Amino acid sequence: MPIIQTVASDQASGKVAEIYRQIEQAFGHVPNALQMYSSSPAMLEQQWQSIGYYKNHPALSFPLLTMVRMLVSQENLCEYCVGFNAAMLINMCGLTPEQVALTKRDPEQAPLNDKDKAMLLLVLKAVSTPNAVSADDLQKLRSLGWSDSDMLDAVSHGARNMAVDIIFNTFKIENDF
Repeated sequence: MPIIQTVASDQASGKVAEIYRQIEQAFGHVPNALQMYSSSPAMLEQQWQSIGYYKNHPALSFPLLTMVRMLVSQENLCEYCVGFNAAMLINMCGLTPEQVALTKRDPEQAPLNDKDKAMLLLVLKAVSTPNAVSADDLQKLRSLGWSDSDMLDAVSHGARNMAVDIIFNTFKIENDF
């Protein structure tokens, strides 16, 4: 049980109930990862909007974003996020457990095309050593067809995930997958 008070689906009202209905339509239930934000309806709404934005991103693929979250969370020791995203890679993206394990050990071996792998590696560099990112790093991605908007969105996704890891670890989210 988390050490912060959250709102259960059957006890939600107002804005929380409205957002929960949308979440339930999308996922069939309200995962703990979203229920964690219910103490602050505005934060819940922001998180849900962010999920919608990235879910429909025109350039950043679902497997790429899922690997970003898994690997960023691995560095931040957020077991919930590592496990949740690893499960999505296996169950929704068709990766084998061996491919996921290899990606965790060596992101350069991630089963992505060269373009997506380059973006993954940039995001990991940005969240671990942001001052080491150079104009040359960005130019390499541009040469692969990435836009500056895509790069900003991808790095923002990784940085936001760091905040999520802090929240989940602080308030002791429970696994529900």
